[in-house]
Amino acid sequence: MKGLRGGWGWVASAVFASSLVSWFADRHVSLTIQAMLYLAGVVVVASRCTRTQSAVAAVLSVLALNFFFVPPRFTLSVDSAEHLVTLATLLAVALLVSNLTAHLRRETALARLGEERAQRLQGMAGELSVLDDEAQILPVAMARLREAYGPQSLLVLTRADGSLPAGLEPAVADALKHCISESRALGPGTLLWPDLPSWYLPLRAGVQTLGAAALPSASTDAAALHHAEAICALLAGAIQRARHAAQALAARGQAEAQSVRNALLASVSHDFRTPLASIVGSVSSLIEQRERLSEADRDRLLARIAQEAQHLVTMTENTLQWARLAGDGQPSLRLDWQSIEEIIGSVRARLRERDPSRRVRAHVPAGLPLVRGDPVLLGQLLENLIDNALKYSDAAVDIQARMDGTVLTVAVKDRGPGLSEEELQSVFEAFSRGTQAQGVRGAGLGLAVCRAIAQAHGGTLIARRRRGGGSSFVLSLPVPESPEVSES
Repeated sequence: MKGLRGGWGWVASAVFASSLVSWFADRHVSLTIQAMLYLAGVVVVASRCTRTQSAVAAVLSVLALNFFFVPPRFTLSVDSAEHLVTLATLLAVALLVSNLTAHLRRETALARLGEERAQRLQGMAGELSVLDDEAQILPVAMARLREAYGPQSLLVLTRADGSLPAGLEPAVADALKHCISESRALGPGTLLWPDLPSWYLPLRAGVQTLGAAALPSASTDAAALHHAEAICALLAGAIQRARHAAQALAARGQAEAQSVRNALLASVSHDFRTPLASIVGSVSSLIEQRERLSEADRDRLLARIAQEAQHLVTMTENTLQWARLAGDGQPSLRLDWQSIEEIIGSVRARLRERDPSRRVRAHVPAGLPLVRGDPVLLGQLLENLIDNALKYSDAAVDIQARMDGTVLTVAVKDRGPGLSEEELQSVFEAFSRGTQAQGVRGAGLGLAVCRAIAQAHGGTLIARRRRGGGSSFVLSLPVPESPEVSES
């Protein structure tokens, strides 16, 4: 079987089989039919063996036909011109068929190889299309190159200054530098350094050369070289796309940061100016007209100063907290076990001290578990939510706390004008103010700070529309296993 697979066994078997069949059919068929039987054997050999082997099979078939069946038999001499023409025709047709079959077989193999290469390119393109990070693309690219060209395949990207990474062999580094500087292929089948044992192919993306690939499984086949160049072009395009995406992301981040800075400056300049002007005016009146002002007028001016100063304090705290929580990285929190009932109580006490006329009702059941959090930030979160509710509603504001599975929820509910569907999400964006905010002072940072504080604690903050009018802001905090349970 090994000889048969080698080719020459097929030659001998085809000639022998054709001779055997022709021998048993000798009395029943003509010499022309016997010639066709030998031609069929040549076709079988040509379909499975090399062109040389099929040509040898053609010659041996003519000799066997002449020796066994052309008179005088068992000699190689021919006694008539007709038989000579038959043998010559058989030889010509057999050689032609063997050549055509070998050519067809070669074209079929090339077409199959081209299809495999196209599928490989398509698969690689699909694999790279879902990756937008250069750090993800490079391992995939290296794996595919080594899968196609061997474990010694190399993919090298130039540094920002155009240099190559350290640690390369001098000969390899020299070839890579020349390939990148010329932006042309090196190695077998190319015009540059054809004696190299490997291909060195540039990674071209437009007019820029990002690096080069060294592929050791090289050959002089032009189609194989074009396929390798197509792979490198695909990799270069993916890397360039990832770099452009990273640059666009960085530019977008810078633009957003600049936009935030501009919005912050505009907010500070606008929202801080009004209370400062009111404070300055009240203080000036107290200084310049102290003798002419009644005690009631002086108390009114002092109350205005205190109110505006408190407004400035609130805006300053919100601005600083938002800048800290919205910055890069995870904010540092002073986490400790806290009772949500105590935090709500302290917030209500501060609000009563500020304005005793406003009603804030709390519904906190006994036995709620402790949460792990920063008491100052959680207090600021709830105070911002309640302040926001009091701005838009003259009715009482309700605070409701309860357990929902493994999550502690605190809802701040009001009967104000409510929010539209679009505002349920946009209301938490920095410097965003609802359609009902006209005439209500604020920088649009309070709710943004609230959501940032909630997220910093691993929780969520959502807005809902209340049935019957108004809004409900629901804070959800995870409840880990605590050492104790709060007592009412």
